[in-house]
Amino acid sequence: MSDNRPANNPNQPRQVPLLDLPRQQAEFSAEIDEALKRVTSGAAYILGPEVKMLEQQLASYLGVAHCSGVASGTDALVIALRALAIVRTGKEYFSPDDEVIVPSFTFTASGEAVLHAGATPVFVDIDPATFNINPEAAAAAVNSHTIGLMPVHLFGNPCPMDAIMELARKHDLFVVEDVAQAFGASFGPSKLGSFGTGAFSFFPSKNLGGFGDGGAVTTGEEELATVIRMLRTHGGRDKYNAEHIGYNSRLDTLQAAVLLVKLKHVERLNRCRRAIASYYDQHLCGLDWLTLPSAVPGGEHVYNQYTVRVLNGKRDLVQEKLREKGIGTAVYYPVPLHRMNLFAGRCKTAGSLEQTERACAEVLSLPIEPLLTEAELAYVVQCLRDL
Repeated sequence: MSDNRPANNPNQPRQVPLLDLPRQQAEFSAEIDEALKRVTSGAAYILGPEVKMLEQQLASYLGVAHCSGVASGTDALVIALRALAIVRTGKEYFSPDDEVIVPSFTFTASGEAVLHAGATPVFVDIDPATFNINPEAAAAAVNSHTIGLMPVHLFGNPCPMDAIMELARKHDLFVVEDVAQAFGASFGPSKLGSFGTGAFSFFPSKNLGGFGDGGAVTTGEEELATVIRMLRTHGGRDKYNAEHIGYNSRLDTLQAAVLLVKLKHVERLNRCRRAIASYYDQHLCGLDWLTLPSAVPGGEHVYNQYTVRVLNGKRDLVQEKLREKGIGTAVYYPVPLHRMNLFAGRCKTAGSLEQTERACAEVLSLPIEPLLTEAELAYVVQCLRDL
């Protein structure tokens, strides 16, 4: 949260965006321009030195042995799952009889990646306080066909990884962490993405965002890391003699250069996000029609989104009223995965998904641009309180 910018003119309509990428670009433009110039001067556009440097710095920051840049967060999930299929089964893909437990309240890619890897997603309910997978619901869904768990650290809030990893150990399940929205968050002393196989997105709106699509896969297992790197480059150590069904999924050198700059600032920006969340917590408490987000005990939330619940069926009305005031909001996610056309006949559900259905009808994400001024935040709060 920045206080070094003038407040909006009170005589002018206020505009408070959900996220302000041009504002962030202005903050880092000189550093980024210099980084891009180095890449264009060297012309190593594919897997250039910046990619290797970024992978090393990300591995060090996250506390993992191996990090591989890929073309998107979705590719990160797919390649992580495909690599696990190859290493664990010796086959290119899992079987449709193989089941991976996934929360239904998440972005499409989480469940879609399971299908791409040949397995069947089993959708389970969430903890209503955190929006994350309910470990008890996941445990109840485990059966003889279950091969893995996919905890999604939604909105920047860590899943309870102690319970998740204990469940995985008990049943010999792999864990793929969907860390797309939670770069820099931690559970206990460890960064997310270091518990299981981590899948990250560098989409521009993420806490660590590039100038387009990008992603990374993390692992502590050398054999798995080798297969991941093979899969991102058409499935082979030698591009003219591929061993697996692979992808063209390399992280662009230009994106790596941008991310190297932003990585230097990510801790500060995450602190800004937490400061904004604290401001909202302090000034929005007491509104009986609004439920504020809760961080998981033992976790450090990084607020990729500050997502509230609007009660009494008034979510869409509140969003419209805020839009009229120039305040940007978003609904993540209006349709649960188990109700999407994509998954009809291709998924299973386990237990009640009541909390997922309720969340889809109530959630609303408020402005969380890390460089928002206090005047802008005060305006958002005042508009909400006036409702």
